[in-house]
Amino acid sequence: MWKIKLRIPLSTIFRRVLPINSSCLSVNYIPQNRFFTANLSSSQLVVGESRVLRTPTRCYFLGKHHFCRTNLCSESAEKFRCWNCNAEAGMTPFLFCNSCRSVQPVDHSVDYFQIFGLTTVLNANREKKYEIEDENLEGKYKDWQKKLHPDLVHSKSKQEREYAAEQSARVIDAYRTLTNPLSRAIYILKLEGVDVDEEERISDPDLLAEIMEIREAVEEAQETQALNQIQAQIQEKLTRWRKSFANAFQSRKYEEAQTSIRRMTYYIRANEEIVKKL
Repeated sequence: MWKIKLRIPLSTIFRRVLPINSSCLSVNYIPQNRFFTANLSSSQLVVGESRVLRTPTRCYFLGKHHFCRTNLCSESAEKFRCWNCNAEAGMTPFLFCNSCRSVQPVDHSVDYFQIFGLTTVLNANREKKYEIEDENLEGKYKDWQKKLHPDLVHSKSKQEREYAAEQSARVIDAYRTLTNPLSRAIYILKLEGVDVDEEERISDPDLLAEIMEIREAVEEAQETQALNQIQAQIQEKLTRWRKSFANAFQSRKYEEAQTSIRRMTYYIRANEEIVKKL
């Protein structure tokens, strides 16, 4: 029996075991788009009248968004100048010019963690950490929108209105990605060049059995109290696997990190089924 089950794609199992309601696909959900990479050679990026020398980097494309792996240090900000007033960038990332208060073009080499100041410089490299619950993301998000929101530049040039729309949308996507533990885990792995296969087949009989047990327990639960108890147990498992992911990522044990992501995915979908019954 197990051999038959193990050949079923993960997405198929969840359609049978824990059906996914399209309404559950919130703004925090990362679509199952193709993910691929591209190597870029050194080139010059022209921004207004300024020229920025780009070093070789590796870019990743996820749906309509793409981001690049590159080591950005404090010196990189000095290479950027405002397209409007030509003032040097006084901060990293350079999304907004404090001199003339102009919104800058999107720089895709700046990742979501850098946008929110969640990286530290260690041995000339930008180090990221997964556990960011104590960071004031909401406050930082609001601060960026006070500078980048399209409504603030409605009377400015078409070019800057486009910059504002792109920058604001990217900050929104960064905020939604980083505030969701699962999407944050997938994103931080992809920054390291590790792709998470969302169609991977289940190869753990114990995990498959646990999924079946959760499904049966949810289906049989007739009272809110019983569902709340199951939900509390799932939350405990989610917390444990989030910590497991953080430890694996910190230790650069990416296979273990991927296992933690798969577990988190199962429990989140199980919780969605409980929410629908409550």
